[in-house]
Amino acid sequence: MQFQVPQFLEVEDKIFGPLTFKQFIYMGGGLGAAYILFRLLPLFLAAPLIIMELGFVAALAFFEYNGRPFIVAIENGFFYLIHTKLYLWNNVRAQKKSTITKTVGARTEEVYVPKLSDSRLHDLAWSLDIQERIAAGTARDEDRLKAGRPLHNLVAPVRTAREALL
Repeated sequence: MQFQVPQFLEVEDKIFGPLTFKQFIYMGGGLGAAYILFRLLPLFLAAPLIIMELGFVAALAFFEYNGRPFIVAIENGFFYLIHTKLYLWNNVRAQKKSTITKTVGARTEEVYVPKLSDSRLHDLAWSLDIQERIAAGTARDEDRLKAGRPLHNLVAPVRTAREALL
């Protein structure tokens, strides 16, 4: 037995000609508000207000910002304005610097290696990945330095990823 799976679930149905239900409500409400402004105010005051109001209503009905309806952008902007904003600067992270020593010839220098993340599991996975690449001979010199391996003890010649696949 075959069942038909619904497609295009995010596409709203066109109910009133080329308009969806939401678009129809926005346009109907906007036209109603424009009519009320036209009847209550003198024309020289009502005309600019009607033009601005109809432009806003058209944006609500048809404009999408970042693939989302314009009303969502307005809602997010409103909540940004009314909610408190607290910005913190964590100086402890700025002071933590990990370094490794690199021996080149007779001199030893400290190389700054930034901490990858706050997760020790993520750092361990990264370290194991680099160790695999070093063993396979596909690691770059920078990876060897970050992993703490000296450059002069190469097990295999450095190859590109394409050469390793061949």
